[in-house]
Amino acid sequence: MNEGTRRGLWALRILSAVFLLAAGGIHLYLVFNGVGGILGVMFVLNAIAALVLAIAMVALRGRLLQLATVLSLLFMIATLGALLLALTVGLFGITETWDFMLVPETVIVESIGIVVLAATTVAVFRKPRE
Repeated sequence: MNEGTRRGLWALRILSAVFLLAAGGIHLYLVFNGVGGILGVMFVLNAIAALVLAIAMVALRGRLLQLATVLSLLFMIATLGALLLALTVGLFGITETWDFMLVPETVIVESIGIVVLAATTVAVFRKPRE
């Protein structure tokens, strides 16, 4: 693998970790600013999972990195999907509105995160074996 390809892959991995941390950070921020109950517990778990996956994106190699990229992509899709369900038909009895704190920003961050994580996943799977 040439140097440019290696740098590009590292940039994608770091960018993926940043979007995972941003999504998790939004959820943690919401917990510290009034979201409680079962939703608050789910948000804390989301933040923990995002942190673990972000660390995995920069720390792992080989097949474990492939697994981390797929899991991170699925995690971000599920997180955005849950929000979109809550905004439309409701999820576990929870309904959300567009004017609630950070909802539009979360949709933007998670949508871009999905694109970045998809690109990272493709790049990691195309990378030649070391």
